[in-house]
Amino acid sequence: MSLLQIASLLIVLAGAFGAINYLFLKLPSAIGILVVALVASFVVIATDAFFPSLTVEERIRAQVLEFEFSEALLEGMLGLLLFAGALHVKLSDLRKAWLVILLMATIGIGLSTAVVGFGFHWLTGMPIMIALVFGALISPTDPVAVLGVLREADLQKSLETKIAGESLFNDGVGYVVFLVLVGLAFPSGDHHDTGLAAAAQLFFQEAIGGAILGIVLGWMTFRIMRRIDDYSLEVLITLGLAFGGYQLAVWLHVSAPIMAVCAGLLIGDIGSRDGMSEETRKYVEAFWKLIDEILNAVLFLMIGFEVFAVAFEFDLLISGFCAIFLALFARFVAVSVPVMMLKPFQNFSAGVIPIMTWGGLKGGISVALALSLPEGEWKPLILTSTYIVVIFSIIVQGLTVTLLAERVGRAPELPEV
Repeated sequence: MSLLQIASLLIVLAGAFGAINYLFLKLPSAIGILVVALVASFVVIATDAFFPSLTVEERIRAQVLEFEFSEALLEGMLGLLLFAGALHVKLSDLRKAWLVILLMATIGIGLSTAVVGFGFHWLTGMPIMIALVFGALISPTDPVAVLGVLREADLQKSLETKIAGESLFNDGVGYVVFLVLVGLAFPSGDHHDTGLAAAAQLFFQEAIGGAILGIVLGWMTFRIMRRIDDYSLEVLITLGLAFGGYQLAVWLHVSAPIMAVCAGLLIGDIGSRDGMSEETRKYVEAFWKLIDEILNAVLFLMIGFEVFAVAFEFDLLISGFCAIFLALFARFVAVSVPVMMLKPFQNFSAGVIPIMTWGGLKGGISVALALSLPEGEWKPLILTSTYIVVIFSIIVQGLTVTLLAERVGRAPELPEV
């Protein structure tokens, strides 16, 4: 199938599955599309088991494996989704909790990677470096999943901002950690220098470079938009920033996700306030909300169909279900340690840790990173475990985070720092 045919099919299916969810399941839109896609996938698998001559599953699996989900997300959709998400997070809100967000996106990611890595090594016998790679790809909360689900979770705006803000930044840090560990676990000609110096250089090149590029491009775009009062042209300029900036970051070998987040934050706050007329602001927000909704629907649909890439072997499934508890415990550590570090200096509400733990959803980025790993003995186990954790996170955690907030006290706020 051509790229246009695949895109057309995904849009048609997303619309059809969204309608089924709206009319019958009545779940939050993104989760509903994922559930319908999973049900449809399992129906195909069951039908093929009863009527092997149809070979429907085999043909769909071939198409799914042929489609580069990892490349489509990491080098295509992700930039638009992160930019759209960052547009709606205000810098003034982030400043109130910048220190705890920073600690969770750095120390928290490191602790979570270690907990999952050593735990999975003990559970499965996987070599420790490869297990740490799994820890790195499963530790970041996915901003796409978080923003897509929290948008309909009815949490208090302030706490939603904190969870979303952390998720926007920790995936960039997690991706850098993932790259370093892949270089150590799968040495090749592309990873000839994988010591501490190389890791530090990679961090600054990817994370700091991406942030600088995003701020520079966002500021340049803001200065141009201040001189223009044409909403259609300004919408087009923001689209060019998201597309062009992301591809420029990839070409410069800096973190494209961090670039998109920083540029989106600047345009959504300073640009929206000082560089747009009221009419332009309305059209820009509406345009990017629509882009966000459409791409979220397509992404969750794609996650549902990736079940055809998963190996359904008993041992792998057991390890995957164990990984759910391991990932939750690691997330608890990643949240509670920064909170405990700051507790002597700040007052924290009792519900912050459980809500931040349960609301830290995994998503398509983890699946894409797992698919990007080199082929080898342990890849099926990593992919199956990642997929199970992601599905549990989106469906179970995503549907119950509001209930948890009501139980521990409606959306307790993080302290201002």
